[in-house]
Amino acid sequence: MVKGKTENWKLKKWFTVTAPKIFDEQVLGEMPANDENSVISRNIIVDLFSLTKNPAHTYTNVKLKVYAVKGESAQTKIILVEQLYSYIRSLARRHRTLSELVLPITTKDGTNMVVKIIAIANGRIPKTRITGIRKEMKQILEEHFKETNAADILNEVMEKKLQINIASKIKHISQINKVEIKKLEIPNGI
Repeated sequence: MVKGKTENWKLKKWFTVTAPKIFDEQVLGEMPANDENSVISRNIIVDLFSLTKNPAHTYTNVKLKVYAVKGESAQTKIILVEQLYSYIRSLARRHRTLSELVLPITTKDGTNMVVKIIAIANGRIPKTRITGIRKEMKQILEEHFKETNAADILNEVMEKKLQINIASKIKHISQINKVEIKKLEIPNGI
């Protein structure tokens, strides 16, 4: 080793990363950085089960973004809630029909979101029914998002209340096995 040259890792400070208020600001871990400015805008992917301890959240990931640093604590906000690809793939089997919808939408409090939703029907169904399912899901989501704020929508998606509500409203079109929100993107975060 050359004399007088310091190693970069010795100059770094450790910042404690905390979850958003919706998860009671739990400590997620630590991350090294040269200064506070280099911590801001970093992304962290955490499985929802480790935050809520609910076994139903095993197949869900949450993407968090650091938006502020206070002292040695890095605060985060949620920018994405996503089902694991392997879980979605397990739902899409032979002799089932999928109806997918990607919908950019705005909530009651003005938060922009992108919802990627999938409905799985038992058996093979005609294209007209697939189109009907997609149209009805779009209408239900638009009406619901106009009346609800972003934090409540996030809770409903994580607890699967919104998915169950949509499934019950579209079952008259065809026998629906399951409705899942594959991704809920929140570009500005909550």
